[in-house]
Amino acid sequence: MGKVKVAIVDDHEAVRLGFAGTCRENGLELVGSAATVSELLLQIAEKDCEVVIADLSLADGSLVEDNIERLVDAGPAVLIYSIADKPPLMRSALRAGATAIVSKSKPMATLIEAISLAARGIIINNADTSALIDADRLFKEVKLSEREKEVLSLYASGMSLKQVAYQLQIKPSSAKEHIDRVRVKYAKLGREAATKVDLFRRAIEDGLLQGEQL
Repeated sequence: MGKVKVAIVDDHEAVRLGFAGTCRENGLELVGSAATVSELLLQIAEKDCEVVIADLSLADGSLVEDNIERLVDAGPAVLIYSIADKPPLMRSALRAGATAIVSKSKPMATLIEAISLAARGIIINNADTSALIDADRLFKEVKLSEREKEVLSLYASGMSLKQVAYQLQIKPSSAKEHIDRVRVKYAKLGREAATKVDLFRRAIEDGLLQGEQL
C-alpha cells in the first residue's frame, strides 16, 4: 500500500508544524495544512486525501458541524484532534459525520493508529468517542439522507444492488456506496448491519419497512 494521504486544519501554526513532523516520521503523506476549512479544501482538491485531522473550534468563528459536513462531503474521513474539553461541540462533530475524537492529551501513537484505521474505513470505538455517543440520546437514531433511505428500503426489501440502481436510475456503484455509508452510520451507533438481513432488521426498527419481506 502507498502512503496514507492526510491533511490538517488547525488555527495554531505550532500544531500544524508538529503534525507535519509526525507525518514525516510515520510515513504519512501530508497533502494539506491550513488554518481554515475553506483554505484546506482548496489545497486538497483532486489530491485524494484520505483522512483530515481537524481541530474542534477554529479562530474564524465557523461552526463545527458546518466544518465537518464540508470536509466529509469532500470525501476524506475526519478525525477531531482536540483538547476534548467541550462535550457539546464534540457530539455535534460526531453527529455531523466525524469518524472519531482523539484527545490532544493522548500519545501521538494514538492519533497515528486512528489515522490508519480511518483510512481503511474501520469504525473507531475509542474511549473518548464511545463515551460521547453513550451520553447522547440523539445517537440512538441513525441520520440517513433521503437517498440513503430510498436505497436501504429497496435493498433491504429484497432487491439486488443492480435492481436498486435501475429503480432509482443511478449507477450500481453509487447504490453500493450508499449502502456502505448506511452500514457505517449504523455501526457508529453500535447497531451493526454487516449483512443484508441486518439491514432489513434496521429498516424495520426505524420504520422504513413493514412486515416480513425476506
